[in-house]
Amino acid sequence: MKRKRVRKEFILRLYVSGATPHSTLAIVNIKKICDDHLHGRYHLEVIDIYQELESAKRDQVIAVPTLIKRCPQPLRKLIGDMSNTERVLDGLGVRERQMPGIEP
Repeated sequence: MKRKRVRKEFILRLYVSGATPHSTLAIVNIKKICDDHLHGRYHLEVIDIYQELESAKRDQVIAVPTLIKRCPQPLRKLIGDMSNTERVLDGLGVRERQMPGIEP
């Protein structure tokens, strides 16, 4: 009997600070990464800390941009412009880590 592979839905929250170039870059980068690698199985909420400071406090955001992966567990936080796709995918736990010298 073959097991069906369960496609996990990713619940993400991206904290930014206004419409600054750094915030805009983070939004563009994370949307591209999600569309390319999580198409149809993610929900992204973009939160401006100037508009929703209490939410940022509740999530203990200390720097922006910050991406929080709520689901699937474990909860993870990534800080920065999200331009390094490999780093973001690793941080989200999207791709399996490979052993050095072993081909997929």
